[in-house]
Amino acid sequence: MKKIEAIIRKTKFDDVKDALLEADIEWFSYYDVRGIGKSRQGRIYRGVSYDTSSIERILVSIVVRDKNVEKTIKAILKSSQTGEIGDGRIFVIPVEDSVRIRTGERGDIALYNAEQEK
Repeated sequence: MKKIEAIIRKTKFDDVKDALLEADIEWFSYYDVRGIGKSRQGRIYRGVSYDTSSIERILVSIVVRDKNVEKTIKAILKSSQTGEIGDGRIFVIPVEDSVRIRTGERGDIALYNAEQEK
């Protein structure tokens, strides 16, 4: 199992969500996050200077079985790329175990409903 965390532009969240659902990734969490990027320039809008060193993004967090890692990464890449600086990052982290609280099932089986696999 792997945990995939993707930091993406807020404007691309709906595209990423739709791509994940299309790839049969039906469960994930997401959070509004702020970070510091390389860009340190200020922006001026209507005569007011804004500090852009703090960047607002969405963090998408997904735990998937090993067989779904590549299709999940491809779905995120395809739907979130603009080709500009600031598109974000994807991190793949090993997951040692998972436990479904309701039934006590452990491992891969705790990530999905076995009835749906048939």
